[in-house]
Amino acid sequence: MNPSVLIAVPLLPLLAAVIAGLGGRLIGRAGAHTLTCAAVAVSCALSLMVLKQTYWDGAPAYEAPVYTWLVSDGMHMEVGFLIDRLTALMMAVVSFVSLCVHVYTIGYMSDDPGYTRFFSYISLFTFSMLMLVMANNFMQLFFGWEAVGLVSYLLIGFWYTRPSAIFANLKAFIVNRIGDFGFVLGIAAIAYFTRSLAYRDAFAAAPQIAQALIPVSSTSAVGALTLICICLFIGAMGKSAQVPLHVWLPDSMEGPTPISALIHAATMVTAGIFMVARMSPLFEYSDAALSFVLVIGATTAFFMGLLGVVNNDIKRVIAYSTLSQLGYMTVALGVSAYGAAIFHLMTHAFFKALLFLAAGSVIIALHHEQDMRRMGGLAKYMPITAVTCWIGALALVGTPFFSGFYSKDAIIEAVGESHRWGATYAYWCVLCGVFVTALYTFRMLFLTFHGPERFRAAAPPAAAHDGGPAADGPADDRHDDRAHGGAPHESPAVVTAPLIALAIPSILIGAFTVGPVLFGGYFGPSIFVLSANNVVGRLATQFGGPVQFALHGLAAPPFWLALAGAVTAWACFLWRPVWADDAVRSFGWLYRTLTHKYYFDWFNERILAALTRLIGVGLWKGGDELLIDGAMVNGSAATVGWAGSLLRRVQSGYLYSYAFWMMIGLAVLLGWFLAHARY
Repeated sequence: MNPSVLIAVPLLPLLAAVIAGLGGRLIGRAGAHTLTCAAVAVSCALSLMVLKQTYWDGAPAYEAPVYTWLVSDGMHMEVGFLIDRLTALMMAVVSFVSLCVHVYTIGYMSDDPGYTRFFSYISLFTFSMLMLVMANNFMQLFFGWEAVGLVSYLLIGFWYTRPSAIFANLKAFIVNRIGDFGFVLGIAAIAYFTRSLAYRDAFAAAPQIAQALIPVSSTSAVGALTLICICLFIGAMGKSAQVPLHVWLPDSMEGPTPISALIHAATMVTAGIFMVARMSPLFEYSDAALSFVLVIGATTAFFMGLLGVVNNDIKRVIAYSTLSQLGYMTVALGVSAYGAAIFHLMTHAFFKALLFLAAGSVIIALHHEQDMRRMGGLAKYMPITAVTCWIGALALVGTPFFSGFYSKDAIIEAVGESHRWGATYAYWCVLCGVFVTALYTFRMLFLTFHGPERFRAAAPPAAAHDGGPAADGPADDRHDDRAHGGAPHESPAVVTAPLIALAIPSILIGAFTVGPVLFGGYFGPSIFVLSANNVVGRLATQFGGPVQFALHGLAAPPFWLALAGAVTAWACFLWRPVWADDAVRSFGWLYRTLTHKYYFDWFNERILAALTRLIGVGLWKGGDELLIDGAMVNGSAATVGWAGSLLRRVQSGYLYSYAFWMMIGLAVLLGWFLAHARY
């Protein structure tokens, strides 16, 4: 494997980002998008070549340092690559989806004044994610980890004149810092036990670390590896938006739609899933950590999906879908089905990017309207967008023969096979989540593309709004078809071409790859699973091919639950919309709980943030002003001044005064001597 090719994969997007960012005025808008798209296209082609070499050509895994930054006490801090089948798959997915988003951005952001800046950001985002997945050591992993967080901050707040965008990017930044604190503690603990930052050293030492204990009190201790894995997973909870560190992800919709697709489909939010799969040699030796992962993922999969049912913002519905699907991936990690998690990550990248870009196409047609209550009947005006969105939706709900079915059903069956603590709870969460997914997905389809045309009607009353964000797009550029009286129309080819490119793998990629990738041992030594935990291996013995797998799915509970969700959505939002209103009135308490997002934001902003500010004010007033400035600094100065004023009275400059004090001193010394003399 040629090291120059590997170096070029991440550096081409970085070079393009630097030129577009610093020289955007010189090369112009056309130069910026041509350069960045070409760089990512070449990176994608090279990634596909690497995938071919690692899988079809049978090339062995490649691991080597590229650049040594420093060596401290025998610990090497370096840039290096680990290219195995897991990395190659992630490189291909990240670069392909990023390429589609780059091309789509040409049409979507054509009128935006920050055009060149946006292309610079998304190209930099691609570089950061590629560095993360190609790393062979924890230092480079952490660099990529933090870089995607930083660029996401810039992209979510891209329209920085909007207060809601600034609030959203600060929220994302702060929540991710909470997760990253746990992540860096886990890395520090690994460095402490292994005296190394290399993956291979940590993986080799995992059985020994599993025997070590860390005391938490005088009478109790916790397994060192369990604590390390939980700390690492807390980092994944922040990046992959797992409960309770999920609150930033829906608000990230404040950024432009292309970055919503890039963040939610193949880059930032999947970083945590990839990291846990990469760390499988560590997690496999801690059942407690895997149970923790399992319960968190199951809770996210079901309860975050419910929020999509009551939301009216088309992008936020898809965002809550992302939360739910990330929960499915996390559940797969928790039952040691790492391959199933990465397989779902791959299929999800295609159909979720497709859904976001289709939503962006609708938003363009309606002049940056995002409220689904102001849509309807768009299928006849936007047939390509409607068909491709339907394809993405069918893949999302797990329709047999579509890509999402193979990965999603495999996860559900793997959870059913597992006997790990928490597996029963997780199984019912992911099973019921199928119904919820179908309900909010088909609700979105029916409200957007079918039924009466509402984009010419009056806006819904203000009281009906659910607190969603302002419409996508700069505040000064928002318009409404109702003001112009024109019908919406299909988006230009530069927007629809990426939709078609993503729709094809959303249909086919699951059937073509489920055998070799999931059940055919594709990952090999890239993923480590103890034989007792190998639920995917047990499922592989029953696999009879993609057609048989899909036909079996037609009789399985997930298919009928998805069908029930679709029928419920049709009845409540297309056939008899009054039924949805009746349900809201009958279950008002539940509706309020869901519209307030389980009060996580209220608790964070009213309790945690208020408590943090109170502690800060207390440290400022009591610690800084009173103790440090008042007592230690000003108090010590005042004490010295007081002592000086006393000494000034003694140091008069007169000889008789000094003689007097000498006599006093001599008398004191003589008295002390007589009192202690022994006769």
